[in-house]
Formats: sequence, structure tokens, C-alpha cells
Amino acid sequence: MGFVVAAIVIVVYMVMITRAIYVAKTAKDDIGGYIAIGIAGIFTFHMLENIGMTMGLLPITGVPLPFVSYGGSSMITNFICIGLLLNISVRRKKAIFID
Repeated sequence: MGFVVAAIVIVVYMVMITRAIYVAKTAKDDIGGYIAIGIAGIFTFHMLENIGMTMGLLPITGVPLPFVSYGGSSMITNFICIGLLLNISVRRKKAIFID
């Protein structure tokens, strides 16, 4: 059961990171793209660092796993990052479909 839940958590993080990269690609302006790719980088680093620490591959640094590890300031920061991504995605370029 633990392996299945861990695999689901990793898949959810990968979906979240790929969506953040998609938001960066379709951002209306460059600064929105930079913010979105920075947020994707933050989530990627935190995910890899925490999983590496847990497996014993990386040194213990105290980096929390986003939305899973306990910590008030980390949770608030993660919610702010998701809010920024949502704001950038709402204001993205409109796709033009040619029939």
C-alpha cells in the first residue's frame, strides 16, 4: 500500500510540474513565463531533495515535501506559488485555431 501511495504522490507532482511548464510556455509575457518556470523549478527541487533525503541518497537538509510535509510557512508559500501559476494561466495567450 505504501508503494502505491508514494507512486501516486510522485505522479501528481510530475503532473503539477508539467502543467507549470505548460503555463510558462503559454504565458502572455516573458515575466509570467519566468515566474512560472521558477515555480516549476522550486517544486522540482523540493520534490527531488526531499525524496532523496528520505531514501538516504542526499544529505538531510530540512527541505519539506510540498503539500505533504508539515510546516505552516512552507504550506503558505506553496499556496502562493499555485496562486501565481493560476493567475498566469488565466492571462495566457489565446490559441488561434485555423480550420
